[in-house]
Amino acid sequence: MTTRRRFLTISAAALAFPYQSVATPVYTWQGIALGARATLRLAHPDAKAICARVATEIARLEDIFSLYRPNSRLMQLNRTGRLDFPPFELLECLSIAGTVHRASEGRFDPTIQPLWACYAEASAHGMLPEKDAITRAGLKIGWERARIDSSAIVLEQEMALTLNGIAQGYIADRVAEMLVDEGLRNVLIDTGEFRALGTHPEGRAWPVTLAAGGEVPLDARALATSAPLGTTFDEHARVGHILDPRTGQPTQSNWQEISVSAASAAVADAISTAACLLETKDEIDTFVAQFRGAQVEDATAD
Repeated sequence: MTTRRRFLTISAAALAFPYQSVATPVYTWQGIALGARATLRLAHPDAKAICARVATEIARLEDIFSLYRPNSRLMQLNRTGRLDFPPFELLECLSIAGTVHRASEGRFDPTIQPLWACYAEASAHGMLPEKDAITRAGLKIGWERARIDSSAIVLEQEMALTLNGIAQGYIADRVAEMLVDEGLRNVLIDTGEFRALGTHPEGRAWPVTLAAGGEVPLDARALATSAPLGTTFDEHARVGHILDPRTGQPTQSNWQEISVSAASAAVADAISTAACLLETKDEIDTFVAQFRGAQVEDATAD
């Protein structure tokens, strides 16, 4: 069976801000994005209408990225191995994924979906996959074997993509772009990963609490946390969901969670995922340093 935990929350300290001095109270919308709780916090006279538009945009993006909506563009691609004239958002997200794939020396690989499905199927029966099943799934992995351009995305037979390590962040970025185009600022977007437009309306950074402890102040910045045991495949929650495409095995590193901030939530999301496959803090710092403006906010070991 699989279990999932949440590793980023808005700090309770935010509730202590003196909202009564804000002309318009902070409004909080709650919904779902790719199976995770989503929230939007902003102070605006038309907050409800703005949040309704955000909910519509998230639903539109889920129709592109979801592995749970049978007619999403990603599911169409995985089902047939080809998607003609893919939407811009899918191409952009895959471009970011490719950059992180190269920088991580193959640790971040969206073609890992057959391996993830192998573990998930065995988990559903209360087991872990046999070695032969892992080997067969590994033969279907290989970013370099996916052809991606504006005319079509083409996968070799039995290959499949997952964007679970980047799409939540990407959706936060797209919502941020939408709100910026509407002239908004002082907004906190949470789609499972955080993206702050400016600060809290009181002028302070948005306080985001990490599950392992500590708080990260967000000001015009994104934050993502990945944890090897955030989702697990076994009854005892010891076999984590972050799989190494090079070995077919769950990460053997001893990180409880790794939090990364960056200008882009998609970038922070992807590199925090890949960082869980690195062994030492120095390796993580060197990897993250390849991305301008990105930094490790927390790397907590078990």
